[in-house]
This record gives sequence, C-alpha cells and structure tokens, in this order.
Amino acid sequence: MRILLSVFVAAALATLPAQAAERLVTVTGEATVSVAPDSAVIRIGVSSLGKTAREASDANAKKMTAVLAAIKESGIAERDVQTSRLSLQPQYDPSKAGPARLLGFQVTNQVTVKIRDIDKLAAILDHAIGAGANEMSGIEFVVSEQSKLLDQARDEAIADAQRKAKLYVQAAGGKLGKVVSITEEGASGPPRPVAQLRAASVPVAPGERELRAVVSVSYELAQ
Repeated sequence: MRILLSVFVAAALATLPAQAAERLVTVTGEATVSVAPDSAVIRIGVSSLGKTAREASDANAKKMTAVLAAIKESGIAERDVQTSRLSLQPQYDPSKAGPARLLGFQVTNQVTVKIRDIDKLAAILDHAIGAGANEMSGIEFVVSEQSKLLDQARDEAIADAQRKAKLYVQAAGGKLGKVVSITEEGASGPPRPVAQLRAASVPVAPGERELRAVVSVSYELAQ
C-alpha cells in the first residue's frame, strides 16, 4: 500500500506544472518615448594624394593640422577628439593591361569628434570643411539620458501589459492574479547614422529618436 501511495503522489505532483501553465495569461506590453538628440558624434578627416608616400604624408599632415585647429577653435575639448583612422595606400593605374603601374600614394587621416552641444554641429562642420576636411564617414545623433528614458518606456510597457491582461481576463469572466514572469523582448537600437556629408553649409536635421521597450508578462489567474 505504501508503494502504491508513493507512486500516486509522485504522479499527481508531476501533473502540477502543466496544470499551473494552463492557469496563466501571457501578454506583450509596448511603449515608445520620442526624444530629440542632444549631442552628436562625427567622423571627419582629410584624404591626400601624392606621387610619393612622403609627399602624400606631408600634404595630409598640413591639411589635418588646419582641420584640428578649426575643430578646437569651435569649442571642442581635446578629450573629445580622437584619431580613428590613419592609412597609407599605394594607387595603381587600373586602365593599363599587364603589370600594374604605380601612380602615387593616398594618405587618409580621420578623427572621431564628440559634439556635446548639438546646436554647434552645423558650425563645426562648416569650420572643419572650410579648413580642408574632404572626407566624412557619417554622423550619429546621441541621446545623453537614454538609460533614464528607456526606464520610462519600460514602466509604460509594464502598464500596457497589465492593461491588456486585465482586459482579456475580465472579458473571459476571470480575475487577474500575481505576476509570474517578465521578459524584455526588445529595446531601442543604436544611435541612428546619417549618410556621408558631401559639402559645407549643408543643413543638418537631427529630428527625434524613438526609444522603444517591449516586455512579455505572464500573470496567474486568481481563484
């Protein structure tokens, strides 16, 4: 009898998880917070050609010195300027058949600049390009308080999930119980890149960034 009773209890306990799962309601909550970027990161520099590596390097160094001076004169601190690319590449004539003919060398020097006051972005670009910058790989608009704003979106996503769960359960004639699990399914992406700038005095429109939170929440159904 003891053996039979033990087997019966074990079998009953094994069915509890499936029964508990049947008394859950799982919903998805979403929320989006729109905010204007307050800072930016640009990658800008100088590309120079020369018949020799030394000629190309000297020409590049002269122009890059002027560009860095223009950036600093615009109010950018040294800690916000960092070299991100420096390369020397031989240039060959692609139209000639047979052995490649060396035409010269290309030197590229690029810096990453953090602009903490986005209102100065257009002026800084104009100064840098006016000083000789001829290469730019893009702009990223940044939200400084992104973590706090995402937390706000998460709060609103949880509230959205609770609203939906109550609606479904009440429509089915039940009562909503306690939260069993919360899973964050999605969040805001990386800073939005902007295409390469090709000329000075081009208007820059940072627009707004959307910070999005998505959560999946499971609730028990109350007895």
